[in-house]
Amino acid sequence: MPHTPLSNDPLIIAGVTYHSRLLVGTGKYRDLEETRLATEASGAQIVTVAVRRTNIGQTPGEPNLLDVLPLDKYTLLPNTAGCYTADDAVRTCHLARELLDGHDLVKLEVLGDPKTLFPDISATFKAAEILIKDGFKVMVYTNDDPIAAKRLEEMGCVAVMPLAAPIGSGLGIRNPYNIRIIVENAKVPILVDAGVGTASDAAVAMELGCDGVLMNTAIACAKNPVLMASAMGKAIEAGREAYLAGRIPRKLYANASSPLDGTFF
Repeated sequence: MPHTPLSNDPLIIAGVTYHSRLLVGTGKYRDLEETRLATEASGAQIVTVAVRRTNIGQTPGEPNLLDVLPLDKYTLLPNTAGCYTADDAVRTCHLARELLDGHDLVKLEVLGDPKTLFPDISATFKAAEILIKDGFKVMVYTNDDPIAAKRLEEMGCVAVMPLAAPIGSGLGIRNPYNIRIIVENAKVPILVDAGVGTASDAAVAMELGCDGVLMNTAIACAKNPVLMASAMGKAIEAGREAYLAGRIPRKLYANASSPLDGTFF
C-alpha cells in the first residue's frame, strides 16, 4: 500500500490548518539568529512569545522578534508567561492584541508557584472566562487533571495544553495515564506543554494521541539547539504516524515473528 503522508493529517486550531504539530517557544536562545535557525529547523508554524519578556514592537529601537520570525511566515502565539494573577494575564493578552493589530489567538498561563511553575487552576479558570468573553481564542496551559482540562474545554478554550512535567524540567511524560484520559475525552486539540526533554519524550506524547507538543527549553537549552529542533520535528512526525498505525498489544511472553505452526516438516 502507498505511504500516506502526514500532510493529509493536519492540525486544526481555531479553524486554521497547520501541517506541523510541533509548536516552539522563542525564549532562552543566545540571540535572535539562533532563534531563527532553530525555528526553521523545527518545521514549526506556530511560535509562542512571552509578551512581558520579548520585544514584538512595544520597545522601538531594540531588536524585534518579528524581524526574524515574520508574521507572513509564522503564526505568533502571545503567551502570559510570568503572570501570577488572572488580572495580569488578561492585561497581557490585551497588550498583545493591541501590538499585533487585533490578533486574538493567545496562550493563557497563570502560574501559582515560582519554584515549580505549576498553574493556578482557579485563576486560570477566571482569566479564561474573561478572555473568551472578550473575543480571544484561548489555548490554555493547565495541569494534567482530566476534570480541569474538560472544564476548560467546555468554557470555550480552543485548545487545552496539559503539562507533562514542570516547565523546563526535561523530565518527560510523568503521568501518561492522565494525559491519555484527557485526550480520550476531548473534543478540542490537546497539546502537551512543558516537561519534554528530548525527542523520545515528544514521540511518546504523540503516541498517546496528543494533537501536538509545545516546547522551548528542550530545544533552546540543548548543546546544539538547531540540531535538537530538527530532531524534535522528526519525533513529532514519527510519534503521530505510530499512533495512527496502532501499536501491537503488550504481552508478557514471546510471540515469534515466524511461527512453526503450519510449516511443512
